[in-house]
Amino acid sequence: MKAYELLYFVAPSADDKPKKLAYDRIESTLKEIKGKIDNVEDLGKMNLAYEIDGANDGDYTLIDFHCDPAGIAELNRVLRLTVEVQRHMIVARKDRD
Repeated sequence: MKAYELLYFVAPSADDKPKKLAYDRIESTLKEIKGKIDNVEDLGKMNLAYEIDGANDGDYTLIDFHCDPAGIAELNRVLRLTVEVQRHMIVARKDRD
């Protein structure tokens, strides 16, 4: 299994429901592709470089995980379909393999 890092953000809201829904979807997808979450870091609310869907800031989360490279395509597909996730980026971490 290879090490990866996922950074995503949801639109900030008064409650944590959208953030929880997005995380639960990511966690279940990683279980399906036999991945393992190493660390989850809540980075909190940050300003965006430009406006996205009428929002000027986002609630960021960083997830370090291990999985097989074949599962990344499925995780990417699920993230694109998850309504709560505004943007995401998955990066391979060769220093953590």
